[in-house]
Amino acid sequence: MSSNSLSQSSWLRSYYFVRALFSVAWIAAAILLRGQPGAIAFLLVIYPAWDALANLVDARVNGGLKANSSQALNVVVSTITALAVIAAVSSSTYAVLAVFGIWAIFSGLLQLYTAVRRWRHYGAQWVMILSGAQSALAGGFMISRSLGTAAPTILDITPYVAFGAFYFLLSAIWLFVAAYRKAGA
Repeated sequence: MSSNSLSQSSWLRSYYFVRALFSVAWIAAAILLRGQPGAIAFLLVIYPAWDALANLVDARVNGGLKANSSQALNVVVSTITALAVIAAVSSSTYAVLAVFGIWAIFSGLLQLYTAVRRWRHYGAQWVMILSGAQSALAGGFMISRSLGTAAPTILDITPYVAFGAFYFLLSAIWLFVAAYRKAGA
């Protein structure tokens, strides 16, 4: 493995850990603040905005937006989603859940594509492939729930965030173990 690949693998480990930590903090805030509409609205907007920022930074570290078209598109999709959530929050919780569902489908498919592209360079991308696929499926579930009769809450989104945290953490650990094994060999 070249020194560039080692530094990129180290970057991905750190990036995945930070993504997992943010998601865990978001879940804790969602649970603690679930009765406060202003705080919930902020959390609902900040999550896709954070995804846009994280994809932007990761793409720049890995050769720029032009070299990482799936992440560039994910930045756009997540930014539009943050703006759509602002509009949906004033409409209804059903609209918010539908927006999150549509976003989960698009961002999941884009994440899946990014992971497949990275597979041969960094390994351990099978977890991100699973995460992307599950995100797309979860998006469909959220859309179906948004069409139901039970009023959605932020707790309908927290399992999606929790699975994302789990997959990011598992990817970080997998890359850490792989680097440890290679260093010991």
